[in-house]
Amino acid sequence: MALRINDVVPDFTAETDQGTIQFHDWIGDHWAILFSHPKDFTPVCTTEFGAVAQLAEEWDKRGTKVIGVSVDGVEDHKKWKGDIEGYASATAGFPIIADEVLEVSKAFDMLPAEAYLPDGRTPAHSATVRSVFIIGPDKQLKLSMTYPMTIGRNFGEIVRALDALQTAAKHGVATPANWELGQDVVIPPAVSNDDAKAKFGDFDAKLPYLRMTKLPG
Repeated sequence: MALRINDVVPDFTAETDQGTIQFHDWIGDHWAILFSHPKDFTPVCTTEFGAVAQLAEEWDKRGTKVIGVSVDGVEDHKKWKGDIEGYASATAGFPIIADEVLEVSKAFDMLPAEAYLPDGRTPAHSATVRSVFIIGPDKQLKLSMTYPMTIGRNFGEIVRALDALQTAAKHGVATPANWELGQDVVIPPAVSNDDAKAKFGDFDAKLPYLRMTKLPG
């Protein structure tokens, strides 16, 4: 069955270029982002890992750990990081899981159960392993995105989505289309007008069911 929003994500033990991890223990009390790739030394993925490396301070500000997944081994991951860091001019300080037997890819429903990697495999054999999972401190899946191999992911959007998820969780609100940190938020319909006024103060009722407000400073 597909992994759904608010499901507890699979726990697993895995080897990474930074040693062995137990996934839930590695997350700890943090938010986490798991981003997966079909193979090391591929062009689009190199730019994406570079983007993640360049955003290290942004992840830290948000109390968020990031971890990559690729179907190649630890030694390839270590070599590939040299390319990533040279391309991005940034340190790739995050771990990369060596998912050579596809345990993680299958557990997160990125590949069919019967999938395997033949000798001489190419990125096409694991093409669907190209997803992003944002996970809360409660180990529940909060958001997932899957991209084709030809389209580089927009990590600015991933940061924006993380901000929205953290804001919603902290304040009990929702966020409108194209929302950016600091902009007005949506009061959920389940909150009465009286309760909304008590919690948020003034709000702007665009429609009876669409009420916008500023968060407390």
